[in-house]
Amino acid sequence: MDHFAVPEPDDVEGRIASTTVTSFRVIEALQGRDGAGVTELAEELSLGKGTVHKHLNTLREIEYVVKEKGKYRLSLGFLGLGASVRARMQLYETSRKPLEKLAEATGEIASVMIPEHGWGIYLTRVSSANEPPTELYEGERVPLTATAGGKAILAYVPDEKRERLFDEYGFPKLTDNTITDRETMREELRTIHDDRIAHDKGELDLEQHCVAAPITGPDNTAVGAVTVSGPADRMREKAVDLDFPSIIGSTTNSIRNRFVG
Repeated sequence: MDHFAVPEPDDVEGRIASTTVTSFRVIEALQGRDGAGVTELAEELSLGKGTVHKHLNTLREIEYVVKEKGKYRLSLGFLGLGASVRARMQLYETSRKPLEKLAEATGEIASVMIPEHGWGIYLTRVSSANEPPTELYEGERVPLTATAGGKAILAYVPDEKRERLFDEYGFPKLTDNTITDRETMREELRTIHDDRIAHDKGELDLEQHCVAAPITGPDNTAVGAVTVSGPADRMREKAVDLDFPSIIGSTTNSIRNRFVG
């Protein structure tokens, strides 16, 4: 997914370094690939091959891209940067052990999502012993409106800020179950705010269901959300015996007490 739009000329002058934007577009295009060639990247990004080659060579020179057998991939330099950023985030440190207990208790994947630049970011994800990792990984960006964690966060965002997010990011339709109507979303968020629990029933991925609760700060606005996700059929079966709202709520309280302290 190309998150970096090409700036308009008026935006570039005096405010945005267009070459930096292009470099990050190349980096994001390489994300998740084992390797890609210049032509492949140029076609995907609608850029000239010479431009893409220049940015790849620069990134390679400063050791953020590796060239192997004629293809380019991201280097482990990004792993160090990500680990450094995450290590500074208190929420990551305070949530890890409670998430491990939650994953063990539910047998599913437990996560903490945080909001950043209008997206939901998976800060950390913990799998149970029997549950393999999914395609979603730590650092993955997903629409707030299409996920249980995102909706739990939006329900505890001030109204004015939430409406600005709706205006800017809209309601991307990812499956037939995704909510794409503003008023329907408002109604759901009011219910989530009252119940302190959110559900994603195939809104991001038809085969996956997710339950989430907000992590709120001293002013009762969301700083993140705790989520439990798994295959749709299995989550429905477990909901009969497991009190997901209670289990997840207990985890969010534990994290909040450690985080807000």
